[in-house]
Amino acid sequence: MRILSTLNICLVIGLSICLQSCKKDGSLTSSGVDIIAPTGDEKYLNLGSEHIFNGSQLHTFEINLPKGALAYLDADPTREEYVEGSLTFDGETISPVKIRYKGSVGAWVDGVSGEDLFNPSGRKTATKLSVKVNFNWDGNGRKFYGLNKLQLHSQNNDPSQMRDRLGYWLYGQMGVPAPRSVHARVVINGEYYGVYALIEQIDEAFVAHNFSDGSGNIYKEIWPIDENGKAREPCDFLRNLKTNTSGIPNANMMTGFAEAIESSDSEDNLKQQIEDYMNIDKIIAYAVVDYSIRNDDGAFHWYCDETGCGNHNFYWYEEPATGKIHLIPWDLDNAFENIIKEANPVTPIADKWGETTNGCGAFPYGDWDIYQKSAACDKLIGGWALYTDKFSELKSNLINGPFSFGEANSKIDEWADQIRNATQEASELHSDAISIEEWESAITNLKAQLAHARIQ
Repeated sequence: MRILSTLNICLVIGLSICLQSCKKDGSLTSSGVDIIAPTGDEKYLNLGSEHIFNGSQLHTFEINLPKGALAYLDADPTREEYVEGSLTFDGETISPVKIRYKGSVGAWVDGVSGEDLFNPSGRKTATKLSVKVNFNWDGNGRKFYGLNKLQLHSQNNDPSQMRDRLGYWLYGQMGVPAPRSVHARVVINGEYYGVYALIEQIDEAFVAHNFSDGSGNIYKEIWPIDENGKAREPCDFLRNLKTNTSGIPNANMMTGFAEAIESSDSEDNLKQQIEDYMNIDKIIAYAVVDYSIRNDDGAFHWYCDETGCGNHNFYWYEEPATGKIHLIPWDLDNAFENIIKEANPVTPIADKWGETTNGCGAFPYGDWDIYQKSAACDKLIGGWALYTDKFSELKSNLINGPFSFGEANSKIDEWADQIRNATQEASELHSDAISIEEWESAITNLKAQLAHARIQ
């Protein structure tokens, strides 16, 4: 009897210790999501972002949301409003986090019920939509493997499921500061949704990883000069500022850059101003990759309407320590598709690098006759286009290096092997998922597009 009593006491003590070590904080957010207080020993607090962007393995991210929160997101994804939930990764759960769908006009196509292509709205109709997970909000300082946010892109416009990863890899291989991208499996409330592209957020964590001085400003989709060649006002830049927004921010470096471009009165002077503010190898390498992969929905596509002409899908970073300004590519889901023929009715660019059309006036182009203006008519881009020898040199480096058959195709094969089973799994679960046969055909087509681009 004494032995059994002692054994029972030990079992009770052991169970108590286990419960104490495993229990949650015990409190909930107002949305009913568990608050899990980290111990400090978690991998997500002690390892860096290289663990997340380790391209040698396919990670799984498990998102958990209250049923009501998921229903709210699904009712109108285009609201892009956050709800509270949790994320489980590598056996660890971080909670609460904020979660929402994300997208641009193209990303919502066939994904929501609204019928107006250019003003998306309505309930969720596709299994996969792009998702953003936010760890650091309201100044809480929380990090996840050194990251503030995760961006999981649905790749619904990309049957190969390779454009984002391959495109950003090519920019990076050519020395252009670009977000890292890998593939990921995504599970929401226990249901496997499919293969996503995990793409690095352009924020403080990104510049800290890519630059020796990460203290500078990031701006989104604001061109330094307007279509008349006039420098933007400081307030224009500040409206598009994404970092250093507390206190009294300033846009002195970008404003100085814009004014220098505006005031340039000769080709030699324009080149000198560009060289003062930019790394020529990096910006011309950006143009070489951009045109080689036909990233026709990026910084070099100047869309026009009755209000004027403008471009999108890019960021700027001003690096205080070097005094240099860097252009950063963004949103590559429509890249590659116009290489062999103009397959997209919206995005194709009419001109090759440095060319101009219609005396720099707007002109209709593509299957839908959407108006555009030649990029080289912009004074800044026109200045970059003056570096013809540098463009030829770097294009040769690209074609004979990372874009070559040996390097690019081997990367595609490596990544295809990594996601083949996950792609098959999604096709068996969801009627709108790409079939394995369609996906393999898209991979073959992508390789053909690369082969064609190498001889252009």
